[in-house]
Amino acid sequence: MATGLASLVASGTRLWLDSVDPGLVRQARVAGATGATSNPVIIADLVKGGRFNDRIAALAATGIDDGGVAWALTDELVAGAEGEYLGVWEASGGDDGWVSFELDPLIEDPARPMTHDERVARYVELGLAWSRGHRNRMIKVPATAAGIAALEPLAAAGVPLNVTLLFTHAQVEQARDAIWRGASRLPSLGSFKSVYSVFVSRVDVWAAKQAPDLSAAARGQTAIVNAKRIWNANRLFWQRHPTPLAQSIVFASTGVKEAGVDPCLYVAALAGADIQTNPPATNRAADESGREFTRQVDRLPPAEVLAELDARIDSARMGTELLAEGIAKFVAPQHDLLALVRAKRTA
Repeated sequence: MATGLASLVASGTRLWLDSVDPGLVRQARVAGATGATSNPVIIADLVKGGRFNDRIAALAATGIDDGGVAWALTDELVAGAEGEYLGVWEASGGDDGWVSFELDPLIEDPARPMTHDERVARYVELGLAWSRGHRNRMIKVPATAAGIAALEPLAAAGVPLNVTLLFTHAQVEQARDAIWRGASRLPSLGSFKSVYSVFVSRVDVWAAKQAPDLSAAARGQTAIVNAKRIWNANRLFWQRHPTPLAQSIVFASTGVKEAGVDPCLYVAALAGADIQTNPPATNRAADESGREFTRQVDRLPPAEVLAELDARIDSARMGTELLAEGIAKFVAPQHDLLALVRAKRTA
């Protein structure tokens, strides 16, 4: 009987590592991971560790500015992970083996005087530039107003897309419809690929603050029910609009936020579906648990629990507030990364 991550994969879940740390990427590949993702927090944490000081110095010596150094290093780290998973991409015909490259979060920085149209144009420009020449790189775009508006032209240009900072069905639907409009303009859907990163644990953090008096049966179920419903709606949409490659939900932010909670809570509840991008610590806990993970993604709690959540949780408000929070959490680390590069190049 398979246990740990082997059983998670056997349940039907594809495992993508939430890191592009070269060592962790290799370890995860051995453990069964078939892809990886990156974001500003991941890159900043890697730079803080000091392992890339020499590379930063070498890049700085070429005369490029702090931003150029940061993005060149990000490009190299993501490309390294792409190399690890290229075989998966080739064997799957392009359906797996992807590594996500997140576009500049400072496009959404409120301190930057950019209009909506300027932000859209910048997303499109960077998406085209950073995807060029990379067979298994997926461009990650946030579900902001400008990000959503950029999805159709990017999809129409054949750019593989990972939409991030998604928290509600309405947000996923808006992103998916924009991508589908763009994809429908392609001469062929043969290589069309998109995924939708739905954040999980942050939903429960929000719900605990906004509805602290939920019943015992409903408490801690908001994120799981939300994610499962989104997954099912996406499945039904693509059944009506079949494509050669799978257009999948990625369950992101699967590490628990509360002390004392089962570290495998979301891993277990969402087993059997599409893709999980688990943090390294969550993968480690799942693999060392000795548990057998079986398909649970299509199992919902009793009707009375669903009715309580529907009555108490304002999904529109949740999506708006969590998106704003998510933008701030990615803008700040990008500023931190630039400061780190600046400090290391002058040390």
